[in-house]
Amino acid sequence: MSPHGRPKGEYRRAQPEGTPMSTTTLLNVNGIEVIYNHVILVLKGVSLQVPEGKVVALLGGNGAGKTTTLRAVSNLLAGERGAVTKGSIELRGERIEALSTSEMVDRGVIQVMEGRHCFAHLTIEENLLTGAYTRKDGKAAVQQTLDKVYNYFPRLKTRRGSQAAYTSGGEQQMCAIGRALMANPKMVLLDEPSMGLAPQIVEEVFEIVKDLNTKERVTFLLAEQNTNIALRYADYGYILENGRIVMDGVAKDLRENEDVKEFYLGMGGGDRKSFRDAKSYKRRKRWLA
Repeated sequence: MSPHGRPKGEYRRAQPEGTPMSTTTLLNVNGIEVIYNHVILVLKGVSLQVPEGKVVALLGGNGAGKTTTLRAVSNLLAGERGAVTKGSIELRGERIEALSTSEMVDRGVIQVMEGRHCFAHLTIEENLLTGAYTRKDGKAAVQQTLDKVYNYFPRLKTRRGSQAAYTSGGEQQMCAIGRALMANPKMVLLDEPSMGLAPQIVEEVFEIVKDLNTKERVTFLLAEQNTNIALRYADYGYILENGRIVMDGVAKDLRENEDVKEFYLGMGGGDRKSFRDAKSYKRRKRWLA
């Protein structure tokens, strides 16, 4: 037992025990471990839930395991010589660890990779249309979705004939998200959407994410280092460190949590005199005591 009366290793919640939010669970990740190259243990018993129609943020620093978690859900680990070796992942109650990436797309799960990854030689509109490659509902339906994407991203409509290589980082991020929307997803896995973007563009991207969630009921699981903005737009959050979830809670509660303020939002800790004092953080993490 820890000095605080919790079993050793049990993380601290920012809210009372229970499910993230009282709604239908779309994704259930239960105690997964992920190993790369048969030897490198990256995720160590990660569990999380994503309720349908909500925005859930997966937070933590570089190397915490956020991208690996998303790849485990979308079944993209094999390309990185990784594999889920323990635990289970369920989408609407169906085990999905053995499904191919194309089968995940058929079930409405689309991942937007870190770094945007647009097809540089294609125009913005051609990039968007590649997202509809698996659609079987006809050209009229695809055009309707394209019009909707342009409605959410008017900047893309302006640049529709421009080669992606000659557009800004913000426009490429919008293109990557828009391309995912062209597949009519039920859930979008969004990896580091703020990376390399100016603060104003980051705000614009997150406003669009919230708009899509509210109006189109698209569920989002987003991995993000920018804890401050992620918790402003998410409904629920999980904090990862060294391949483990160390805290989770309703986003509003996490924003008010003193540990999160001090170590992730850059607030509090006014008595610290030097960086050396900050290192006591590792010794006194209250949720891992």
